[in-house]
Amino acid sequence: MTLSDCIPVPDLSILKLPAALTALAPMQDVTEIYFMNTIAEYGCPDYFFTEYFRVHGDSGVDKHILRSITENITNRPVFAQMIGESIPDLVRTAKLLSQYPIAGIDLNMGCPAPRIYRKNVGGGLLRDPDKIDRILGELRSAVAGNLTVKMRIGFEDTSEFDRVLSLIDRHNIDLLSLHGRTVKEAYHGAVHYDLIAHAVQRLRCPVLANGNVSSAASAMAVLSQTQAAGIMVGRAAIRNPWIFKQIREAVAGAAVSVVTLAEVRNYIDQLYRMQQVRAVPEKSRVSHLKMYLNYIGQGVDAAGVFLRDMRKAQTEAELFGICDRELLSQPDRAFSPEPYQGLFARPSCEA
Repeated sequence: MTLSDCIPVPDLSILKLPAALTALAPMQDVTEIYFMNTIAEYGCPDYFFTEYFRVHGDSGVDKHILRSITENITNRPVFAQMIGESIPDLVRTAKLLSQYPIAGIDLNMGCPAPRIYRKNVGGGLLRDPDKIDRILGELRSAVAGNLTVKMRIGFEDTSEFDRVLSLIDRHNIDLLSLHGRTVKEAYHGAVHYDLIAHAVQRLRCPVLANGNVSSAASAMAVLSQTQAAGIMVGRAAIRNPWIFKQIREAVAGAAVSVVTLAEVRNYIDQLYRMQQVRAVPEKSRVSHLKMYLNYIGQGVDAAGVFLRDMRKAQTEAELFGICDRELLSQPDRAFSPEPYQGLFARPSCEA
């Protein structure tokens, strides 16, 4: 008996039902066990995906990432994501991960970071459909449970998009999470929701739409345009962990919850408590918390005062003083459901 026998394997056919499901996108250095458990307090997504397990000839199963599976207390299924291109090592790692209580194995074919795709892994695989064919074939033979893929619509262009979709069907992939940009587009420009809609129509498996879903309202618009089985949310969930609850409310036709600045201040405290379990210097704790505050600050004030002052803070006392000043002076004021125009969490990447 393996650990995976201890939990039910989710039947992904339920994603074909009208009620859309939600997933938290895998994000490196974000979707670790502490963040998963924290976000669950505000309205859990239906599915989690781990940070990617790097797979190569010398790789083992990363113990830090593994905690997202073995210490998961969210009562939601977790998919184990892998990134790599060595077929024997991908198969080996998939078999190892299948011994743990996972919802399935997910293959990353979409990471747009140059340091990743230059190694012909992540989004780099989209340049080589023949390699994708071999990888999916071997993984499908090795994985008895759910085998899923997260990818983009192409590398530099979409010329191979339909061919890759054919491979998704041929190898009986159970779920596709599709970001509607190419690898080279990264996080710039418009998301090609029409191509997500095309994939929904083309594939037998359910599709989760991913890319620029920033609020419950935008989720509803994307679901309407694509007819996807569900929504995968990434960076917006860092800014607004209530988003999954709000999406469920919108889908049900209920009033969408309004979040106050006081509630956001409480969320920041929760994020800070995540850091207290680590024996790291204050400077490191401040830096890590700022990573989250860069996103949260997009919804605090339209002028960007919070973002500007927070980024200058050097100590925890300075940082929390700014949080108190900007969030508790008007604690009942609504936190913006959408990022204020012109405010960027990562200016060099998103401007």
